[in-house]
Amino acid sequence: MTRRPSQILDRARDRTVFLNQFLLGAVVILGLVVVLILRTYENLGLLIAGGAIAFLATGAALIVPWNRLPPLAMAIIPASDIVAIALLREGAPSGSFGLLWVFPAMWAAWAFGKIGTTVSVVVISLVYWGLALTRPQTPPTGSLLLLPIMIAAAATISYIMAERSRGQHDLLEQQSTALRQALSRAARQEELLSGVLEAVDFGVIRIEPDGRQTVANEAHARLAAAANETPGGGAYRADGLTPLPPERMPRARAMAGEEFDAELVWFGAPGDERRALSITAKQLRRDDGSPAGALIVTRDVTSEVLAIRGRDDLVATVSHELRNPLTALLGYLELGLDDPAVPDGSRHSFEVAQRNAERLLVLVTDILAASSAAPTGTAIAITPAPIDLAATTRTAIESAGPLARTRAVTIQLTGMNRVPAHADELRVRQIIDNLLSNAIKYGREDGHVRVVCAVGEHHSILEVQDDGPGIAPQDLPHLFDRFYRADTVRKTATHGYGLGLAISRQIARSHGGELSAANAPGGGAVFRLTLPTEATDAA
Repeated sequence: MTRRPSQILDRARDRTVFLNQFLLGAVVILGLVVVLILRTYENLGLLIAGGAIAFLATGAALIVPWNRLPPLAMAIIPASDIVAIALLREGAPSGSFGLLWVFPAMWAAWAFGKIGTTVSVVVISLVYWGLALTRPQTPPTGSLLLLPIMIAAAATISYIMAERSRGQHDLLEQQSTALRQALSRAARQEELLSGVLEAVDFGVIRIEPDGRQTVANEAHARLAAAANETPGGGAYRADGLTPLPPERMPRARAMAGEEFDAELVWFGAPGDERRALSITAKQLRRDDGSPAGALIVTRDVTSEVLAIRGRDDLVATVSHELRNPLTALLGYLELGLDDPAVPDGSRHSFEVAQRNAERLLVLVTDILAASSAAPTGTAIAITPAPIDLAATTRTAIESAGPLARTRAVTIQLTGMNRVPAHADELRVRQIIDNLLSNAIKYGREDGHVRVVCAVGEHHSILEVQDDGPGIAPQDLPHLFDRFYRADTVRKTATHGYGLGLAISRQIARSHGGELSAANAPGGGAVFRLTLPTEATDAA
């Protein structure tokens, strides 16, 4: 049977050969001792010759390096044993040495598979029958068939067990190889992950469900040390003034199962040197859905926040300084227009100057509102009170009538019964005016604008939908960014500075509501405003 090189070089073969032969040698010694003591032998010379061959085979099994020889060389051992047992049986017929033929048969079956099993059984049977024929004085018995059958059965069992053992060995070898490969891949992935975690400048930690921190990179340790994060204090909300209680600290929230994205937390008392961290937490799940802890990512955004705050302060200061002279300029223009002595040519120039000054004042006012609505600026001042959202919407629609007529746009009213809300009516009117103006300007000419006002479970709802081209997918995520204008808007003659929607959303959120945008299934854009029906903490 052809053996694999790995099996040929397997040093375990030496031990197996010796153990099998040593067991046979021990039985032979024991049998010889019994026969010699009882003097039941017939031919002492044959008995000694058979024992000598068995001893020589045992010595060869111990001394010869079988792992360095071809597998076929091992056939010398069972062949020698068959001869030795035949001589022992002839030297002492009553000693039952013939039963020892089971050993070389099983050994050949184990070592050489089907060929070894067949050859050993045939050779042993022929030797046994040949020796029986040399004793014609002995009548035939059932042992002439029984002994070969027993030897064949034992060899077959040995062959089956050997094949099963080899199959298990091959399976274990395959599993061992796969395990080594998996461990190697895991080691490479761990090395890669460790390298990436140490290379990035943001902190990453993983927290197990029991609170243990199993993964942490150097950046996290550096940020934690710089921020001096302590559970008892020193942390403030995004406004930089409101202290964070221990249960609202990012780690405590993540341990409680919360998920949040880019939460701004200030570390350090106001007036001192401070550090702003943007913290994100994601919950991890096992395959069965059970909690597997949380992943917290921390990024130092101090420079960014301070830069944005400085920009907003500059914009607010400049805009405020521009507003006063513009207001004075408009006042003098109105006085000039009210004077009947002004010639018609000059009056036309005054009207042009007035329109542009009013437009510039609106822009300055929007910039001031956007600056106050910025995350780092002062929150928009609102004075919530019970209002009728439907009535406020009707008033806004009446005011938008002239603009709608210039584009032949029809405004359709739906569900305009009384809709209670708890909000600042002037600020809400600012939102509605902006939504209606956009729907008329950016919708289809000769088109329709649908306005729906209704009461939800906990919020009042206002929807404004046009039948225009809708919002491009690339513009939709940035629609509420300050100073952002879509490409389709920039290509038209429609004036705007990308502040109206940003201010409107900030007003809605200041009330504890929301303003969102989407493309309607039938075409056009739809804006949805939600406001609380009752007083809330946000309002």
